[in-house]
Amino acid sequence: MKNFIKLLVISAVLLTGEVKAQMPHDAIYMGKGQICVATMYGRSTWTEYWENSLKRSNSNIGTHTTQNVMVMPAIGIAKGLNVILSLPYVWTQTSAGNLLGQKGFQDLSGWLKYRVLNTHGFSVHAVVGGSVPVGNYVPDFLPMSIGLQCRTVSGRLIANYKHPQTGIYVNAHGTYSWRSNIKVDRDAYQADDRVYNSHEVSVPNAYDMGLRLGVLRKGWQAELWAERTSCTHGDYIRRHDMPFPTNNMQATTVGVYGKFQPKQIGVNARVGYVTDGRNVGQSTNLMVGVLYQFKLWKNQ
Repeated sequence: MKNFIKLLVISAVLLTGEVKAQMPHDAIYMGKGQICVATMYGRSTWTEYWENSLKRSNSNIGTHTTQNVMVMPAIGIAKGLNVILSLPYVWTQTSAGNLLGQKGFQDLSGWLKYRVLNTHGFSVHAVVGGSVPVGNYVPDFLPMSIGLQCRTVSGRLIANYKHPQTGIYVNAHGTYSWRSNIKVDRDAYQADDRVYNSHEVSVPNAYDMGLRLGVLRKGWQAELWAERTSCTHGDYIRRHDMPFPTNNMQATTVGVYGKFQPKQIGVNARVGYVTDGRNVGQSTNLMVGVLYQFKLWKNQ
């Protein structure tokens, strides 16, 4: 491990070439042998939430806050082929009541992104990903849980057009995620207006859609975005009850994103606001990060 760290440091010192940080939903790629590590802090807060379609507050919760610190390396395997990894440390808390928050490492996620088509500024990309829980957190203590403890597999398609002269781009993506069943520390639970005498819970699959409009130039990026996430099925939070992993969680979120990376080191920021939803909090989300790009091996 010490030798590996030394190798990273030496590679960073010898770094040359164009810098460009990427995410699993964009059309940006690391070149072969290049790595960009994003270290990010995120914070999400809400005081009102949707109990099915009823938006309400809860004086036993007050303001609910979820925070996380995440490391996300993007690795250039070949031209038009990248691997992206992430591992967040998450903690939750409330401003009122006696619910204790959880904290710990959540899920290790990975994506393989491949450029299928690239012609005259238009490109199509395929992303395959998945996640596995790494922390021993409790999934059925929502909204204090830091995750759902299920394994996932996802497939995503991205269509992107970038105007060559101005850098203006439009990006659209769609994702479908398969989720595994989870096991909870109880002999029975209530969902779908019935009682299940089992400790195994079926978590609904999910999908998301997104649209982005922005400008990408050498050293900086600015973007407006909107996303819709939803489960494919599921039940709803019962009146005056707590949420549960079987709930059909839905959210429409809008926001802005910006990045400034003139050299190997850069910064980025993302702000989002949930405008509509079901069985989720009406949250304001903030993310800020530091980007560091280097070359680990030379192109052959």
